Amino acid sequence: MTSDYEKKDKKGESLMDFAHTSVLLEETIEGLAIRPDGIYVDGTLGGAGHSSCIAQRLTGGRLIGIDQDSDAIEAAGSRLEPWKDRITLVRDNYCNLPAVLRNLNIEQVDGIMLDLGVSSYQLDNAERGFSYRYDTALDMRMDQRQTLTARTIVNEWTQAELFRCIRDYGEDKFAQNIAKHIVAAREKKPIETTGELNEIIRAAIPAKMREKGGHPSKRTFQAIRIACNRELEVLENSLDSFIGLLAPGGRLCVITFHSLEDRIVKNAFRRNENPCTCPTEFPVCVCGKKSQGTVITRKPILPTQEEMEHNSRSKSAKLRIFEKSK
Repeated sequence: MTSDYEKKDKKGESLMDFAHTSVLLEETIEGLAIRPDGIYVDGTLGGAGHSSCIAQRLTGGRLIGIDQDSDAIEAAGSRLEPWKDRITLVRDNYCNLPAVLRNLNIEQVDGIMLDLGVSSYQLDNAERGFSYRYDTALDMRMDQRQTLTARTIVNEWTQAELFRCIRDYGEDKFAQNIAKHIVAAREKKPIETTGELNEIIRAAIPAKMREKGGHPSKRTFQAIRIACNRELEVLENSLDSFIGLLAPGGRLCVITFHSLEDRIVKNAFRRNENPCTCPTEFPVCVCGKKSQGTVITRKPILPTQEEMEHNSRSKSAKLRIFEKSK
């Protein structure tokens, strides 16, 4: 017999699979400095691992959980059932947080957290097409309501667009050759599956290089996923507004998994701590731009050796924390 949280979705998948181990859990909860009567936002709800820990610490407070994946909302709803009186779940992209809060008549919050990237559930669910480990239809949408899919990108983007995508989002030095091979293959027939794309990428990378550096498709799949879901664009366009939504002393905690995300977060936090654009030789600031707060983490918080041993997907995680001026 399955529990409520283990109930099956329409395809027979167990939604309990969404209960992946949360990365940097204790560090994030500590970083939020939770007040029992505060208002908090989990912008990447996933399996509600972080959210359940936040909810447990609230008495008169409130938690808003946001995720664009309908499976996440359903699984989280079951997991968070014991604290339903203090939780609001919203299916949306976290970039729409200002509008979500307006609709809830909330002006400020005491903490916001983001756990970026693709979830373990999404990677392990073959039908979603995120992983190169399964041969399935090219999809990679975090929000299945959107029309753009990985298949569209692979079959319709120009060679130049594919090259820039793989170079910039995958940081693959063979981006040019991979893009060339994709275009050549699709001229014969449309590329329909992750398995077909795997073989094309493999053929584009020299045999000697395939022997080291992990799976040859890893960087290209990451690049296409980021492009399909506009991940970096959404992140870059959200951080300043999130800091603006924080109450005095409120905190923003962001967990990243690759250098592209981490660079955006690090630069946004620095910019909000010191937004002055005056020339360095000016004795006093005349631009009028005021600091929004303090970067709590001068260096990112990394997983412990123990966590990395228990959860291999935590190895590249970095946590950065910003506190709004009091």
